Amino acid sequence: MTALPPADTDAAGTDLQKQVLDFLDGSSFGPGGGGKRIDTHASVVFLGADRVLKIKRAVRLPFLDYSTLEKRRHACEEELKVNAGNAPELYRRVVAITRNSDGIFEIDGAGTPVEWAVEMTRFDDSEALDRVAASNTVDPPLATAVADAILRSHDRASQADGESWFASIPPIIERNTAKFRTVRGLDAAAVDQLDAASRAAATTLQPLLRQRAGQGFVRRCHGDLHLANIALVDGRPLLFDAIEFDPVIATTDVLYDLAFTLMDLIHFNQAAAANAVFNRYLAGAGDECLDGLRLLPLFLSVRAAIRAHVLFMKSEQAGGNDAVWQEAKRYFDLAGRLIAPGTPRLVAIGGLSGTGKSVLARGLAGLIEPPPGAVIIRSDVVRKHLFGADETTALPESAYQPDVTERVYGMLASTAQRVLAQGCSVVLDAAYLQESERTEIAQSAASCGKPFAGLFLTADLATRLARIERRRGDASDATADVAMTQETFAIGAVNWHIIDASGTPEQTLRSASASLLAGQSM
Repeated sequence: MTALPPADTDAAGTDLQKQVLDFLDGSSFGPGGGGKRIDTHASVVFLGADRVLKIKRAVRLPFLDYSTLEKRRHACEEELKVNAGNAPELYRRVVAITRNSDGIFEIDGAGTPVEWAVEMTRFDDSEALDRVAASNTVDPPLATAVADAILRSHDRASQADGESWFASIPPIIERNTAKFRTVRGLDAAAVDQLDAASRAAATTLQPLLRQRAGQGFVRRCHGDLHLANIALVDGRPLLFDAIEFDPVIATTDVLYDLAFTLMDLIHFNQAAAANAVFNRYLAGAGDECLDGLRLLPLFLSVRAAIRAHVLFMKSEQAGGNDAVWQEAKRYFDLAGRLIAPGTPRLVAIGGLSGTGKSVLARGLAGLIEPPPGAVIIRSDVVRKHLFGADETTALPESAYQPDVTERVYGMLASTAQRVLAQGCSVVLDAAYLQESERTEIAQSAASCGKPFAGLFLTADLATRLARIERRRGDASDATADVAMTQETFAIGAVNWHIIDASGTPEQTLRSASASLLAGQSM
């Protein structure tokens, strides 16, 4: 969002708020009492030992108005309300800062309220997800938990007609561009290119945006889901600091909400985690969500541009802080890259049960352009969905008859074509034990005009049996008997890349990546 200097604020109110802030500076919440103070363009946050007080600044900005005491009280109440569903563990209450008849300020005293604050439970600063991502790998379990938290948030969110959402997109692009044109050191041609590409995409995608609104995908979302607004509390990710000051700004397509998290993971060089969040979200969001993937380049780019905008402002407010400027520039460059995605491609991974197809699929998907990586489509999951079964529910033998398998492979191909048409790459995870299956999926990619690569994994029977034995809570129904029976299959000529998958997952991933690069397929 564009943050400008305070405008049209009440001078007396601003002076009184300064007195309140000075009081809190000396309290147990502020630096004078062992606490910590954090200033932003819209708020001042005081971190005490176990509690936090968040004060709304007495400002009126283009996108929010905290200029009166009553408006700040209302904003505090709204913040408590909109965050209660996502992070009830963090948000406690709205508390008054009062002044008694002797002019003494108190927190939640009996005097007259002169300021309002949101009281929160303090969490470990180092457990904010941006801090975690900057210093550690965001592992698959954490990525899964983040995706699940976002899915729950979207499931609770109320639906909207989308009209205000459509209307808001061009002004967001305009504000970002206007800011970038004032930033010394940015390449003017790059600014113009980003602006033109963003505007063109927003215009072209209007019919799809409206279609998704009609399908219920425009909702009152969090609105500001970059990594700094996701906290790990007792190891669980909690979404906090949702936009409270304007429901219009927070009412967006759910993929635009998700895009902030995905973009920020990419920014922090966490491509694998971004892809894991992406695929987990798609798995839980429903089949219709696949038809909105064409929106991702615009959504991801705009989110990166917003972060660049905010950080360029922060650098200026800090007197030209170079570290912050460089961080803003990285977001700006990322915005330019995301708005111009490369050609999507189809990678199929085949092999006998226990060769590690699913592990490799997850490892490869985050490496394949364009961001946030490939959509993984797994035959075991497709088969379970076909029978209306949970992914870990074992299916009867009748579900594996040739006619059913033929239908499953047809669904793999049609879903892959559907995703490729949206501009996203695909990794198919299936056995592909028949030569005809391998030929047909390659032809399917060719019919879409998209690059194709096939990887066929091999491993000895003992290795495969050991892996099958170790499986827990997996979609595959393969057993030791299935693995031994497959040893007798005549799989015909295999003209895919043959990958020795008998080693570690890391070794298999390196071999597969090298094969794809050698074939210019990544």
